[in-house]
Amino acid sequence: MASSDHNPKSEPDTHVVATKKRPRKPQFITQKTVKLEPQDQKLTSPPDIEEFASKTPTQTKFKPVSNDNDKSRVNPPSNWVKVLEGIREMRSLEDPPVFFKGCEEAVKTLTPQERRFAVLISSLLSSQTKDHINHGAVQRLHDKNLLKPETIDDAEESTIKDLIYPVGFYTRKASYMKRIARISISNYHGDIPSTLEGLLSLPGIGPKMAHLVMHVAWNNVEGICVDTHVHRISNRLGWVTQTKTPEQTREALQKWLPKEEWAPINPLLVGFGQTICTPLRPSCGLCSINGLCPSAFQEATPTPKKMSRIKNKFSES
Repeated sequence: MASSDHNPKSEPDTHVVATKKRPRKPQFITQKTVKLEPQDQKLTSPPDIEEFASKTPTQTKFKPVSNDNDKSRVNPPSNWVKVLEGIREMRSLEDPPVFFKGCEEAVKTLTPQERRFAVLISSLLSSQTKDHINHGAVQRLHDKNLLKPETIDDAEESTIKDLIYPVGFYTRKASYMKRIARISISNYHGDIPSTLEGLLSLPGIGPKMAHLVMHVAWNNVEGICVDTHVHRISNRLGWVTQTKTPEQTREALQKWLPKEEWAPINPLLVGFGQTICTPLRPSCGLCSINGLCPSAFQEATPTPKKMSRIKNKFSES
């Protein structure tokens, strides 16, 4: 490559420098083969999230991290496999209700499209609401044929409000239901959005609900459903670094948790959080993984009455 000074008149001589290119090392590109897990494609029977929570440790194969966006990957916490296996073993002794179970019982007679809409409505009502309250509301809607977009669109908002009471924020949710029904009819021919972006555009639907609906209604896992239980327990276990919101927890978990665990982690930790790792006074003395938990015995212990009640449940299992 020829080069010259800035003043060619004063120095006409031209110096030529020849450089020898170094041979590049050969690069071998290996093509990753992604093995798809077989999935149940029966639209008339959407996946039951409780089924994932009840898997025993021997049924789950822990594979090396193989999620997308490898550049953002982080090393997983130490002993996370043992911790997860321990929680699964504890959860196998008892099955607390999970909010979608009530919806499953109520919508057995619906078509696949109607069932997807019912899943969305059940998810909407579940926010800030105890399981048995949500179950009752879904059942009352079903009894009045109000789990379909057409019938909700035709119904009076006051009627819907009375039927879903006393779910949390029932007045606001009745308004959301009417708006969602109208959007479903106008934009999706009575169905629900099949993408996260579409679900998040609906009134009253946040990231947690959107990921859960994508999984349960469409059998498509695009992210972890992180509620208050998953958020709390992930921080207690040191699986995330003091995240402030469930959305931050979701992003942190997805950087190391294998994708095959994204769906079952929610019902597993929800059940664990309802029985052992409760928000207040967790039962660390009854937890089989307390030796692996950095937060064990650091909070107030449960009352003797609560300890006795939990022990009785385990002894009956």
